Amino acid sequence: MENHIQNLNEVLSQVDGYVYPNEIELNWSILIVLYPYITGLVAGAFILASLERIFKLHILKPTYGLALLTALSFMLVATMPLVSHLGKPFRAYEIMVTPHLSSAMAIFGFVYLWYLLVVLLLEIWFDYRRDMVLWANETTGFKRFLYKVLSLWTTDISPKAIALDDKMGYIVTIIGVPSAFLLHGYVGFIFGSIKANPWWSTVLMPVIFLFSAIVSGIALVMLIYIIISKIRKIKIDMACLDMIASYLFYILVIDFVLEGLDQVHRIYEAEESFEVLHKLVFGRLFFTLFIMQGLIGTIVPLLTLGTIQFYKPKEKLRKVIYLITAALILIGVFFMRWNVVIGGQLFSKSFYGYTSFKIGLIGAEGYLMAAVWLVVPLLILSFLIWLLPPWKKKESMSEIKEA
Repeated sequence: MENHIQNLNEVLSQVDGYVYPNEIELNWSILIVLYPYITGLVAGAFILASLERIFKLHILKPTYGLALLTALSFMLVATMPLVSHLGKPFRAYEIMVTPHLSSAMAIFGFVYLWYLLVVLLLEIWFDYRRDMVLWANETTGFKRFLYKVLSLWTTDISPKAIALDDKMGYIVTIIGVPSAFLLHGYVGFIFGSIKANPWWSTVLMPVIFLFSAIVSGIALVMLIYIIISKIRKIKIDMACLDMIASYLFYILVIDFVLEGLDQVHRIYEAEESFEVLHKLVFGRLFFTLFIMQGLIGTIVPLLTLGTIQFYKPKEKLRKVIYLITAALILIGVFFMRWNVVIGGQLFSKSFYGYTSFKIGLIGAEGYLMAAVWLVVPLLILSFLIWLLPPWKKKESMSEIKEA
């Protein structure tokens, strides 16, 4: 009896005001925060790669292959936070074998498979097929066997076959751009379509999610490119890095304006939920929203990148600035996801109370599990870079013709 009373007191200590019993503990934890965060990294990295392939921005060539491999690495793990969150994760496959078109999450499953199998894997295969054939002839042992399997035992590297690979890869990239928009815009749609939650229910939610995804993906590729160049002890292509920083700045401006517009719209409407959201923003979400997302993740990178557009310091200093700025943007976008997912569950549907959220170190919904699903894609990326090093690729037919 005493233990029951003690547990009840601990639960009630999380509550401020009037909260329905089923709202005291949050149903969606940090793993659901990671789900839109990781899919956003995928979409942003792919869109950066598409700038080089579709729009012929060859200045971005040093990061093209790296961006594709980064997108694939994180895409392979994108659903794992969701699966880990499920009570019976081994039944997750049923979403595919028993399609239910009225389910938003089921539709996302099909979008995910389309993007993974048809877009990312096909583009990388067409882009690397000739190189895998050549590498199979240059290597021995297991690596040789692996290249043969990945190239589907093809050996034709004639100009006609290579031209076909380039053409098919270009077509897949064109298909992939709207698919990337659909992939992450749909994640925002899932939250924005929940009418009962005024923190989520906004038509701008899919657009905000999309642009923040592009920002985070570009920042991730920039960060990885700088780190890998340092590890390999090669000179960083500053023209490429400056161009990426320019795109990052302009898209960050759009993302900032959209999020600001959304908040201005909420203030102007001042619906019945306005007071509870006002207290939420200036209370439980003050640090994560204004400090981590707003100041550290948005304002500081905007001012830094904006200054560099007009005044460029020396290369050595710019590298450090780009490295720190990319890290800050990744932190800011993560807390944007946190503020959406966690923030939308901290207030009661009664509009008269709030609950608190605490996360443990271990357990299925703890920090360690979240860290695992952030580290695993980096390990996959390390393996893919070892297997398909972008800097060892041979010139494609299109590059040969342009030369």
